[in-house]
Amino acid sequence: MGQTIAALGGNIVHADQHTDRVHGLFLQRVEATFPGGADVAAAMAPVSAAYDMTWSMHETGPPPRMAILVSQQGHCLADLLSRVDLGEVDAEVAVVASNHTTHAELVARHGVEFRHLPVDADDPATQSAAMHALVREHDVDLVVLARYMRILPTPFVDEFEHRIINIHHSFLPAFVGAKPYHQAFERGVKIIGATAHYATSTLDEGPIIHQAVTPVSHRHEVADLIRLGADLERTVLARAVRLHLEHRVLTYGNRTVVFD
Repeated sequence: MGQTIAALGGNIVHADQHTDRVHGLFLQRVEATFPGGADVAAAMAPVSAAYDMTWSMHETGPPPRMAILVSQQGHCLADLLSRVDLGEVDAEVAVVASNHTTHAELVARHGVEFRHLPVDADDPATQSAAMHALVREHDVDLVVLARYMRILPTPFVDEFEHRIINIHHSFLPAFVGAKPYHQAFERGVKIIGATAHYATSTLDEGPIIHQAVTPVSHRHEVADLIRLGADLERTVLARAVRLHLEHRVLTYGNRTVVFD
């Protein structure tokens, strides 16, 4: 690849690589600049064919468009909106959608469109389909589940494969499902964590992007664990979103390689 970049008059700014010997894969991320008119895709075609490569190219341009889905807990939503406003996350929040109106005023203060899609307990599939249509309508590059407590239908997840990031309020694969902090308290754990992962049709089992933990002790009650966990969720989700937007995450099988 280096020879191809040099032949085009390009300059490698940064390069990182990893060899997965178990799966027999070589993975590489390269940042490079090119003179105007360089046809990188044409130059890479014979190289990728010769080495049976899967590759993609991402050029700098307008900030990616992001949809944020949220339910009633707004700590991750508020954090992401603030980071976008401060330029810490280079993205445009195209829409925030929720099955509740709890955070409508918060979103409005950031000048972002808010859409309320309530759930009919007798017909939840209609709301799921409407959420799918809304995200498609806004032509987004990334969907962020900022504590959105609804299961997305398989067609939705499949259409946005590796473009839906979920924050799970525990250190997966431990304590999956509901009330993980209550589960952790009952088990007397000494650490709690948060996990950001790509959503798949299998609940809480998608490729993991980023995780973090914090120590706890017997003195911490459930409310303490929830508070500490919320702090982790904010930072873990924000970092995962940033890593994705900067194209630092390579996914294969149910694994990721993160070049950070």
